[in-house]
Amino acid sequence: MKKLVIVGCGRLAGIVADAAIQGLLPEYDLVGVYSRTAAKAETLAARLQQHGKPCMACGSLSELLALKPDYLVESASPAAMKELAVPALENGTSIVTLSIGAFADTPFYEQVIDTARRYGTRVYIASGATGGFDVLRTATLMGHASACFLNKKGAKALRKTPHYDPAMETEPRIVFSGTAREAISVFPTGLNVSVATSLASVGPEKMQVTMQSIPDYEGDTQRVEIKNDQVHAVIDVYSATSEIAGWSVVSTLRNIVSPIVF
Repeated sequence: MKKLVIVGCGRLAGIVADAAIQGLLPEYDLVGVYSRTAAKAETLAARLQQHGKPCMACGSLSELLALKPDYLVESASPAAMKELAVPALENGTSIVTLSIGAFADTPFYEQVIDTARRYGTRVYIASGATGGFDVLRTATLMGHASACFLNKKGAKALRKTPHYDPAMETEPRIVFSGTAREAISVFPTGLNVSVATSLASVGPEKMQVTMQSIPDYEGDTQRVEIKNDQVHAVIDVYSATSEIAGWSVVSTLRNIVSPIVF
């Protein structure tokens, strides 16, 4: 059995915990959880304990890593990812991350690669609310590739952000246009997936990103488009809620230990 821990104990972590309870992660023991909000960690640990699965609510990252987990699921934030990545990898713990936006910081990205190589560990980038990493990587390897990313969301999703404009309620608006690196500095969590797709293809400096707001639009659409001399691929993923991100972590964990790897 592989030891599994979680950092970040919100809704997406709950999906992973529920998958463990339901027997969808039979090759893992979820042994510990950690959140900056202790009550959230305690609630999540208690949910597992109620189903006969011993799980510790840890008070710090070091306490969590002392459990010597094989894998750590990060579902907190890009800032948390930057804090935990190197210590976890040095601990012999591989990471499944949703906070891909942290990797728009090239020196950090290179440090993570170097650390993982030295300690024989890995970082798995969960697909989150997008997909098509395989075709993105393949088309890029073929050469002469260009790529772009479009995010569509409703005005309601932007109401509590500095980028909100009342005009969004009545007409479509372009909220952001720039590179993936610029996107993550403006939307640290809202455009995480654009960084993931850029890392799988042309890189954060070359991936062109657009965010569009649409009145009364529910959910999110992520469109990734890549072209080279022989291939033109478009990946459209609509999600009514953020649950797909949590389930993408479950899928990644299953893939890691599967004899057939997708």
